[in-house]
Amino acid sequence: MEKLDNLDKKILSILSKNARIAFKDVAEACDVSRAAVHQRVERLKESGVITGSSFSVNPKSVGYSTCTYVGIRLERGSMYRDVVKKLEGIPEIVECHFTTGPYTMLVKLYVRDNEQLMQLLNGTLQSIEGVVSTETLISLDQSIKRDFPIHEDEEE
Repeated sequence: MEKLDNLDKKILSILSKNARIAFKDVAEACDVSRAAVHQRVERLKESGVITGSSFSVNPKSVGYSTCTYVGIRLERGSMYRDVVKKLEGIPEIVECHFTTGPYTMLVKLYVRDNEQLMQLLNGTLQSIEGVVSTETLISLDQSIKRDFPIHEDEEE
């Protein structure tokens, strides 16, 4: 992974708060040229430090009011990649993690209601080859949501 200097960190800090900010405004805040900001951002993209920029859609606004975390236990951990391929075909799943602890995997998903959740669990997730069991946790409220903070003055 590329080593970041303080200018990189300052640019990342600004962009993580507002990905739509104009490069001229970033340049002004960093006291460098717009071209320097553009070059840095392109280098950060190419090196995989910046992995994308997107709009966030509130799932509730499009009818998906239930946020759920599902712990999945697999027959064998080595089945993880095959199961992930199946999970990629389920649009309600927005995150998937290979984990330590009681679950082999942890997925985050959004559904319209409990009926859709039950169908997704019983009819889809639990029928995937290698899935031994699932445990469901319904999120009642999201208290904190933020991007990873960038601290400009930290040493590596």
